[in-house]
Amino acid sequence: MSKPSIYLDYNATAPVRPEARDAVLRAFEAAGNPSSVHASGRAARDIVETARAQVAALVGVVAGSVTFVSGGTEADALAIGSAAFAGFNRIIVSEGEHDAVLETAAASGLQVLKMPLDADGVARLDWLEEALSDEGRALVCLMLANNETGVVQPVAQAAALVRAADGWLHVDAVQAAGKVAIDFTALGADTMALSAHKLGGPQGVGALVAGTRATIVRQQHGGGQERGRRAGTENVAGIAGFGAAVEAAARDLPAMANQGTWRDALAERVKAAGAVVLGEGAPRLPQTLCLAAEGFASQIQVMSLDLAGVMVSAGSACSSGKVKASRVVEAMGRADLAPFALRVSGGWASTEQDWISCGDAWLAAYSRIGARRREVA
Repeated sequence: MSKPSIYLDYNATAPVRPEARDAVLRAFEAAGNPSSVHASGRAARDIVETARAQVAALVGVVAGSVTFVSGGTEADALAIGSAAFAGFNRIIVSEGEHDAVLETAAASGLQVLKMPLDADGVARLDWLEEALSDEGRALVCLMLANNETGVVQPVAQAAALVRAADGWLHVDAVQAAGKVAIDFTALGADTMALSAHKLGGPQGVGALVAGTRATIVRQQHGGGQERGRRAGTENVAGIAGFGAAVEAAARDLPAMANQGTWRDALAERVKAAGAVVLGEGAPRLPQTLCLAAEGFASQIQVMSLDLAGVMVSAGSACSSGKVKASRVVEAMGRADLAPFALRVSGGWASTEQDWISCGDAWLAAYSRIGARRREVA
């Protein structure tokens, strides 16, 4: 008899929430193009605008601040491209940023500076302050929470420095949304990237939130959709699912916070066996645990747990589908642990037993590795 599957890889993608699935199916019944003025078009437009209000409410902005795009990667690219068009001539990115930011910055043709992380994976704001004092207007990219370690970054403090230097702050909040409360205005962001599939919505839809200091310049040309910010017929069904998912995620934030207790219980078990918990000294998302045990390769951990019916990932698996040494862990000064990093991430349907079972499977696999080492020795 096969073991039941336990899914603890929400930071890669979350299972679709029932509310989102129902919203998508209802939207498929609306045949109109949201740009059409007849009754079917107006019905489709109403679906889009309802979802826009729902997404806006998640981060505390007015609906007109939200531009729907294909996902977090496009949202990051639209923000960076808009800042470049506005005359910002250099980009400062933290070393913990997602590849969607790092690769887009590298391809922009602008000067790119990398803001270092401390030993807990927190961006070094003392370094940022000094870098901002140099000539040239800077776009600063600082994610709200790291996708590998779950470390929450000091965005509001960074925003004060960026504004004092007349800069532009872009915040990739893809991992944080739906896991912690977000107040766009309080954070001081100029733009913010969101993605539906990280919080229980469908894949292939996201949003860029823009404040009053930011002017969004479309990178995709054609029609005048999304108030001229992003051409192309809107993904009505995906947007509907996104809206329903963020509404459910906001409702479930207290339950999400409870997973911090389950995470910490697992952390204590693996630490007792000799593992290191990365980012432990910093604020973290409640449902994310990054651990490393020297000699227990990331790929072997993922495969061992998968055979035991537990699905997790190595920290960098999201970007390529392959297991590589974690560059985020390297940036934290722990290159020795980078090949051994593992990420466990829960979400809206996770249970305490899921976390316990994950610990059981990990400890059993680690014990087998130790036994084989002793045999070889």
